[in-house]
Amino acid sequence: MSSTCESAGSSASSRSLVAPAGSAAESHRSPTYSDVAVATLDAERATAQPTVAAQSAPARGGWPAWLLLAAVVLLAFNLRPAVSGLGAVLDEVSADLGVSALVAGVLTTLPVLSFAAFGAMAPGWSRRFGARRVLAAALLAVVAGQLVRVLVPSVPVFLLATTVALAGMAAGNVLVPAFVKAYFPGRVGLATAAYTTSMAVGTTLPAALTVPIAQAFGGWRFGLGAWAVAAGVALLPWLVLARRRGVVARPAGSSNRHESLWSVGRSPLAWSLAGYFGLQSLQAYAAFGWLPQIFRDAGVDAAHAGLLLAILPLVGVPLSLLFPSLAARLPDQRPLVWACGGAYVVGYVGLLLAPASGAVAWAILLGLGGGAFPLTLTMIGLRSRSHDLTARLSGFTQSVGYLLAACGPLAMGALFDVTGGWTVPIGLLLVLVVPQVATGLMAARPRYVDDELAAADAAQHLSAEPNPTDDRAGERADVDGSGHSRG
Repeated sequence: MSSTCESAGSSASSRSLVAPAGSAAESHRSPTYSDVAVATLDAERATAQPTVAAQSAPARGGWPAWLLLAAVVLLAFNLRPAVSGLGAVLDEVSADLGVSALVAGVLTTLPVLSFAAFGAMAPGWSRRFGARRVLAAALLAVVAGQLVRVLVPSVPVFLLATTVALAGMAAGNVLVPAFVKAYFPGRVGLATAAYTTSMAVGTTLPAALTVPIAQAFGGWRFGLGAWAVAAGVALLPWLVLARRRGVVARPAGSSNRHESLWSVGRSPLAWSLAGYFGLQSLQAYAAFGWLPQIFRDAGVDAAHAGLLLAILPLVGVPLSLLFPSLAARLPDQRPLVWACGGAYVVGYVGLLLAPASGAVAWAILLGLGGGAFPLTLTMIGLRSRSHDLTARLSGFTQSVGYLLAACGPLAMGALFDVTGGWTVPIGLLLVLVVPQVATGLMAARPRYVDDELAAADAAQHLSAEPNPTDDRAGERADVDGSGHSRG
């Protein structure tokens, strides 16, 4: 309701720029294009709330809701094993294939770069081929990439196959929130909780089970190949869903024009979401990359340091189940933003003051701070009204965010090399909590990206149209200045 009132107020302000209400110019002049633009914006905003309600009964193309949700959950599980499983056996892979330290470094940074690059392409693919077909193709890429890299003993092929798998994962990252918005618009929180929990489990299990599977069956190829089989199982329902493209009804008043992914950047809210997503991802990748070494340098043995790292994704599982449903019920999500930021602050301060003696507590707190990830994915769906805009917003948020996140591990390593200790790197992460919370608070306010884009369009139309009143005033000034205007 408050956003509707603000919209009405801003529309009234726009009309006052054209002519004062009740003035002679207002009562006698013909309507201009700017009046039409403002009136259109008013009409779109006036129907905004009914639109949300109207979406609660989506056209699912005859597919039962349980099949769609099961397919999403299975897909989400497979959006991380190709990364977390590889990390568990990276030393064995490097020794077997003769991977250099440089290539190993490329493998560790390839995920975030691929998520940014291929994620930006996913909304366009979805518009052209349909979300269900693209998601089926994405899972096929995950299966093929993971299979090829364990079957072909070649470093270039390993890199290429890993990139193929990451491209499929990137498309899934971006399109699943839009798919949820399209097919479960009245249950965004519940559906997001289901798939983010599945994603958290899909991050934790490969990290924990890849090594035991490799040891039981005779090598790292079996350990990584197991997750290709899991992705193949998840592909089966998507092959069924992809048989028909299907059409999801557009909300009333939504535009049929195809805009680029980056057009979302005209919305300050979209930049807030991208900043929040990027900064929380930076924190997560920095922790996963360096936290074990921080504990080991503080005197914790290697085995326990690995177990401490495993606490982070374990804590993320219940948070992924709780936060999306809670966020969808709250009028705004700012309390959750504060909670995640506070957990990070206490965790980092603890790492600085007593890294070894309170290691378990600090790991739990950092895991609680990671609740910002499912929170951001939920807000992507809550801050947009139509599924096509949700896809573009998701692609924009994740592409910009992952590019920002890629700087985290690199900056941590560089600062450690320069200072010879972890105080400055951890201090940097502590300082970055401030802009993370700031962008999160801006993103958590109950607003819609749709409204900001419509307002930007209306403002552009108003600024582009010449003002006839100004032209007539200029003509009068010219005549009066000649000294012969009135005689």
